[in-house]
Amino acid sequence: MSTFLPAVFGENMMDLFDDFDRDFFRGFGRPERMLYGKNAPRMMKTDVKETDEGYELAVDLPGMKKEEIHLDLQNGCLTISTEKNLENKEEKHGKILRQERYTGTMQRSFYVGENLTEEDVQAKYEDGVLTITLPKKEAKKVPEKKQILIA
Repeated sequence: MSTFLPAVFGENMMDLFDDFDRDFFRGFGRPERMLYGKNAPRMMKTDVKETDEGYELAVDLPGMKKEEIHLDLQNGCLTISTEKNLENKEEKHGKILRQERYTGTMQRSFYVGENLTEEDVQAKYEDGVLTITLPKKEAKKVPEKKQILIA
């Protein structure tokens, strides 16, 4: 249906309606897709690598500023969250026909174990990639239960 409609930068201008048709019969799709559009599955892509000393996470966050990225460690769960705000500047020459950049928040969590503290987690942000280093720590040993025999 939409192969003869105009396209900008290789994307069909009527994709929104195609997605609506498909999602209408599936219960309106996933909420994260509605928030971030058809590129939602590619948001906050993460590589996890195990080393001898620990684990390294590389999280793609292109276009974000260091101040817009937050890391929280709570109950063994490391949460990466970002907030992006676009400036509303008046266009002096022309008008915007299509705006694909968004304003909103993203969040992703990883269980890292309850034995890690904030001091154990190291993070740096460079060239659109957040690198997080986590050490390997032995879990606290649970005291062995010893049974007392009754005579």
